[in-house]
Amino acid sequence: QVQLVESGGGSVQAGGSLRLSCATSGGTGSRYCMGWFRQTPGKEREGVAFIRTGGEWAYYVDSVKGRFTISQDNTKNTLYLQMNSLKAEDTAMYYCVADSTGFCGANRDYQYWGQGTQVTVSS
Repeated sequence: QVQLVESGGGSVQAGGSLRLSCATSGGTGSRYCMGWFRQTPGKEREGVAFIRTGGEWAYYVDSVKGRFTISQDNTKNTLYLQMNSLKAEDTAMYYCVADSTGFCGANRDYQYWGQGTQVTVSS
């Protein structure tokens, strides 16, 4: 059973940076897709960034391209989301996800979810 635990959220002013971490346990193997969703009350969930474990391919939603970077440290079993040049519209609860099957991207459900970490950007 894969478990995901996010950390790193917080409050920051517009233009600032945060790095989210997702500690994984239970074995995310070489073919797992991992990524980040975000959700704001009253809005649809949005897929932000995704990466195939062990690979260099990554997907980003257009609104974060050039500002966010997804990466992983396999020695620490941790997924990261470096968020720079943050905007007020990035304010949301961010969730780490993982799945061993299916395509790696935003428009799908994922088997494993973390509990979420809140990011608040003030303008």
